[in-house]
Amino acid sequence: MKGFKLLMVAALATVWMSSCTEGTEQVSKPIGDASGDVAQTTSNTDKTNGTFDALQSQKADAKAKEKETTSSELLPKTSIEFESNDHDFGVIDEGDRVEHLFKFKNTGSEPLILEKCKGSCGCTVPECPKEPIAPGAEGEIKVVFNSKGKKNKQTKTVTITANTEPIQTQLKIMANVTPEAPAQ
Repeated sequence: MKGFKLLMVAALATVWMSSCTEGTEQVSKPIGDASGDVAQTTSNTDKTNGTFDALQSQKADAKAKEKETTSSELLPKTSIEFESNDHDFGVIDEGDRVEHLFKFKNTGSEPLILEKCKGSCGCTVPECPKEPIAPGAEGEIKVVFNSKGKKNKQTKTVTITANTEPIQTQLKIMANVTPEAPAQ
């Protein structure tokens, strides 16, 4: 992750520097990440497309490499079992903040490590335990849903990345959001 941050700082500096000079031609040179295969592209003749496209490509490559190996893949495998993988809040009013605790158990023989818990959008925020869960022990994941700006039937997911097989587990929340009455 540190290499990715350095790559992004170097790329942003290149964009800024290329905007400060005029009439240069496109240059491609390595900027030196761990694999040595990322190239830095600067261009003043096509700043809006060429440089942006190169940065987007570098970001996509870095993300793909990050997805290739997560620490959860390297850890000994265990298993997780939820009491329920989904929860329906029923009918709520627009602007309500509701929460649910998803209870789970480590049903494997290795400590369970929840590496990442991510909501499908900013309105869905999960809180996962930071500490390893011992074999046979139970835990909870708190999910808060903010219905501000949401209307009608809503379905959101929380993706849990852990040292389990499969590596990701999805939880689902649903709500039927009653829209606010228009201001009179």
